[in-house]
Formats: sequence, C-alpha cells, structure tokens
Amino acid sequence: MAKIADIDLGDFPLLLAPMEDVSDPPFRALCKKQGCDMMYTEFISVEGLIRDATKSVQKLDIYEEERPIGIQIFGAEISSMRRAAEIVEEAKPEVLDINYGCPVKKVVCKMAGAGILQDIPKMVELTSEIVKSTSLPVTVKTRLGWDDNSIKISEVAERLQDVGIRALSIHGRTRKQMYKGEADWTEIGKIKANPRIHIPIIGNGDIDSPQKAVEYKERYGVDGIMIGRASIGYPWIFREIKHYVKTGEILPPPTIHERVAAARQHLMHSIEWKGVKLGVLEMRRHYTNYFKGFPGIKPYRAELVTLHEPEALFEVLNQIEERYGNLVSV
Repeated sequence: MAKIADIDLGDFPLLLAPMEDVSDPPFRALCKKQGCDMMYTEFISVEGLIRDATKSVQKLDIYEEERPIGIQIFGAEISSMRRAAEIVEEAKPEVLDINYGCPVKKVVCKMAGAGILQDIPKMVELTSEIVKSTSLPVTVKTRLGWDDNSIKISEVAERLQDVGIRALSIHGRTRKQMYKGEADWTEIGKIKANPRIHIPIIGNGDIDSPQKAVEYKERYGVDGIMIGRASIGYPWIFREIKHYVKTGEILPPPTIHERVAAARQHLMHSIEWKGVKLGVLEMRRHYTNYFKGFPGIKPYRAELVTLHEPEALFEVLNQIEERYGNLVSV
C-alpha cells in the first residue's frame, strides 16, 4: 500500500503529472472521474505567488472532489520558497510538491526546476527549509540529473529523504534530454531497491499503455506511476491501466460518444474557469488525442484548433458525434 504521510493512495496509485496549461481543474475533473488516485496542480512560480500575480494565484484553485491533491511550486530563493509555502498551506492541499524537474529554459536559467540539479547542496538546503516551514507533507518531483555525466539521483533520493520529504517522483530523463529519447527507469529501480529508502518512489516517463504500466511496475518495483503526456486529451488512460492491473484485460477504447461528452465538458469548464479566449485556446492541445485514429477526422480537427467561438466549436463536436456515432471504436 502506498502512503504519502497519512494519505492512503491504495495498492498501486496512478498520479497525474503537473503539466503547464494542461493539469488545470477542468482537465483534472476528467482524470479523477477515470480513476486517477492523486493529482497535482500546474506548477506555480513562487515569485508569482508572493507578488499575487493573477495567473499564479488562480492555479491554487482546488475543489473538494479532486482530493487528494498536491500543489506544486518552483523557485530558487529560500525566502521566496518559504513565503510561498505559507500561501500554499492556506489553500489546504494534501501535499506541497517541489518541482526540481522542469527542463524549460526560462525556468532553468533562474536555477529553478531542473536547473537546481547543477547544485545538489542547494537543492537539499532549499528542501530542508521548506519542510521546516510547513505542516504539509512535502514531496519532490525531479529528473535523473542535469546530463548523462551528472546522474546523482541515488544520492539525491537519500539526502532529500533525510531532510524530511514524504515521497519522490522521478522522471527517467536528464534535463539535457528534455523529452527526447527513451526514459531510463533503471536508476529509478535502483533507488526503489535501496534498503535505506523507505518513502514511496513514483516512476514517471513514457508510460502510454496499460501493458507498459504493468511491465514497469513489475520490473522496477515502483510504488506508483505518474502519467503526463499520455493523458493529454485521453483521461481514459487511468481507467485502462487500473482495469489491466486488476484483471489482465485490455478495455475497449472509449466510444465516440464518451469522447465527445468529455471534450464538451472539458471545453465548457475550461471557458468557465479561464474565460472564453484562454479557455478555447488552451483546449486545442487536447483535441488530437480525443479523436485520434478516426478516418477522415482531419478537417474537423482543423476547425477545432482554429475556431474561436464556443458555439461553433460545440457544433463541430456535434458533427463529429453524428458522423462517427455508428462506429464501434477505433
């Protein structure tokens, strides 16, 4: 059974990775419905939080039905991180998560996100200070190292555990790799096998099917799996993995009716939460996966990613359902 502090996540939890402009409340609601055990907010800049920047503060929004949930922050200055931890605590999530894994240049150049992998002592000091400054369980998400020549994740895992983190999620790539190449889970497996490690170790990277989830669970012994890109526009990945872990059976893919219903709900809530302009814009990355593999879908998808009016978008979704409604599945 995987537990983060007193939070019971079941036997083999599936977690939704924090993804910028993706893991917002409208999308999290869909993932939760499909069996996701724990979710994280999009990562939040501590500098934005302490300056009360609208976009950063809005990301603190959490809803009762989403629990348990973690709020993830990133930053590089101890005083700012401490203050941000206090603000996060007021939002009452179950967990405060620190991002030491984001590879994006604008984050890394400030020595935040994966940038801090170049300075392990600072990473440990920062984590220690945050653990001391909050009553929330603190977890960390990171990568294997800065590049292939500086993979120190085994040392990092022990040192972060020693300063009090309650779980560690590891993406099986270095910062230099960004999202290219294959995620290497061998280091993740080694950490899980280390007798000194007693906190949950969550594996992340390239899990895009139920079979792969079970194969990696068995091969590397991780306590749970965090899913990122494979869930974009496809929240059913959680239900499919859950079912396969339990029964060994592959579920049929969602019907066109389920897909359209999810896309409708997603778009509606996205507009409600972010306003029309942003709500319409940030939905676009999901449509490809919502309707992947349907013959002749391209012209519909082209409309979904170019139209600006909600009414027109809902009309396209109606047309898709009408056209493909009699297909069993793809």
